[in-house]
Amino acid sequence: MKIVHWKNEPIRETPHKVDVRALYDKTDAEVRHITLQPGEQLKPHITPVDVFFFVIEGTPSVRVGDETVQVEENSLVESPKGIIHSLLNESDKPARILVVKTPKPTNTTRLL
Repeated sequence: MKIVHWKNEPIRETPHKVDVRALYDKTDAEVRHITLQPGEQLKPHITPVDVFFFVIEGTPSVRVGDETVQVEENSLVESPKGIIHSLLNESDKPARILVVKTPKPTNTTRLL
């Protein structure tokens, strides 16, 4: 059995310049753990695959398409492929989000 704890994984270098850690990386899917400190954001971008966000902690604002909503802990937000999306932590506490892409992208994400 393989067990991965997010705190033990290295922070990945991304164009977003936030704490992103890989938890799962297979051809069928990839899972990332993101921590957004107050004021940080995952910049608007478009992915070539379906994505969902699961809010573990905090209340980040999630943008999918033209809609932006502040999301509560223990909530899941879907973002279909080819749609602009972003995350923003406008609170005074950290936000932690799981990001799942399925299948694992073979093309690059387009940062806007």
